[in-house]
Amino acid sequence: MHAVEPQKQHQWLNKLVGKWTFESECSMGPDQPPSKFKGSEVVTSMGGLWIVAQGEGEMPEGGVGSTLMALGYDPQAERYVGSFVCSMMTHLWPYNGCLDADEKVLTLDSQGPHCTQPGMARYQDIITFVNDDHRILTSQFQADDGTWQHFMTGHYHRQN
Repeated sequence: MHAVEPQKQHQWLNKLVGKWTFESECSMGPDQPPSKFKGSEVVTSMGGLWIVAQGEGEMPEGGVGSTLMALGYDPQAERYVGSFVCSMMTHLWPYNGCLDADEKVLTLDSQGPHCTQPGMARYQDIITFVNDDHRILTSQFQADDGTWQHFMTGHYHRQN
């Protein structure tokens, strides 16, 4: 098998590599106040082709949760691909996404359990770089009427 050379899209992912802290706010329901929580994340590169982000943070209900995200770029599909798992649920979240024209926003589409009823729903995790040391992760799901409903925002700050 021939070694694969990282492309421009892989180099973009490497902007995520480093140690980060985050503060997030999550909507727990229409009649509940938003929950706030903090944590940290370490992002490493696998051969310049994949990034692996391992996070740990406070849970809104108490305790500590762990997350694991893997992201890469598939040149044949011309899409960013990956997955997300966490210690708070049993669903494996597959990612398939694209970068905006300004190369600041990566939108990752996924599908997972509907948050208010039985069945599955479409979700998006959106990574926006404010600058090299500050990024924002927003999460939203598609409601039955087709609109996107925002439910989580996390501000990540690089640690030096």
